[in-house]
Amino acid sequence: MRKIEHLGIAVRDLQKSNELFRKLLGSAHYKTEKVEGEGVITAFFLIGDTKIELLEATRGDSPISKFIEKKAEGIHHIAFDVEDIFKEMERLRAEGFEILNDIPKEGADNKLVVFLHPRSTNGVLVELCQDKL
Repeated sequence: MRKIEHLGIAVRDLQKSNELFRKLLGSAHYKTEKVEGEGVITAFFLIGDTKIELLEATRGDSPISKFIEKKAEGIHHIAFDVEDIFKEMERLRAEGFEILNDIPKEGADNKLVVFLHPRSTNGVLVELCQDKL
């Protein structure tokens, strides 16, 4: 793993949260993107080399909708940038981590992504991200 790529924060209202984080961070989000497969719309803020990703559910059965119902708004996941997502998946499986998807899927911000189950990572949902080639 090379660096923290972003912190994902689940929000109920992306427009209100964009304004709140603009005030907090002192700069506006630079990108909004809909990810149909995950049922979310995202907004990205850049802080140094790290991104903050705000995620709003676009449908009731999305992981973000379920997360907010169960836990409320807040930090949803931490994402790490990896050079080779397949090698990293293999390494982590060998170390005993539970990977939620068998193959990487398309994520926001032109990434391939996989998630590690929180029960294998001290209760934290971990995302691995690799730039699409």
